Amino acid sequence: MAAAIELADREGLEALTIRALASDMGVGPMTLYHYVQGKDDVLDGMVDAVFTQIALPDPTLTWRDAVRGRCLSARAVLARHSWSVPLLESRRSPGPATLRHHNAMLACLVDGGLSLPLTAHAYAVLDSYVYGFAVQEANLPVQGGEGSNEAAAEISAAFTPEAYPYLVRFTVEHAMKPGYRFGDSFEFGLDLLLDGLERAAVTDD
Repeated sequence: MAAAIELADREGLEALTIRALASDMGVGPMTLYHYVQGKDDVLDGMVDAVFTQIALPDPTLTWRDAVRGRCLSARAVLARHSWSVPLLESRRSPGPATLRHHNAMLACLVDGGLSLPLTAHAYAVLDSYVYGFAVQEANLPVQGGEGSNEAAAEISAAFTPEAYPYLVRFTVEHAMKPGYRFGDSFEFGLDLLLDGLERAAVTDD
């Protein structure tokens, strides 16, 4: 599974085949079939391995702080393995690490005082945010820093201020400035969600 993850990190999930994985490991494809039945088994194992890298919510913290820490960890892991986002909730044979992770998150929210309906909303909204942010971040063009001036000039030429004044202004005057990172918005958005869930929890039956 470690070799499969390394291959996907390096070349993308579309490059992962049993033959390619065997070649990377220096063995014949039939050797791998002693351990897995096929690519689906490999994908299931990769997903479980990714979940082992995401920190479980700390039961010694408040539910908000515990969930916040888990979401920060998830975002960091998904940044390393952006190919995994579409797979995380799509596999039909979740492994023990996946199940342990979901159980721990549910325990954190329910033991924190959220009802089951609010827990369902919270978990769905938080993971949609984390996963969606990871996908956006992985597919962004160059951001602030080296190359920003050239990129800003290209954008200005492609999108004229007359046609798209706010898009050009935002891109050139903010997004392409040195020091701007799209990822800096992650914690801002996460705290907005957690603030809303805290308010909802106060009136939760």
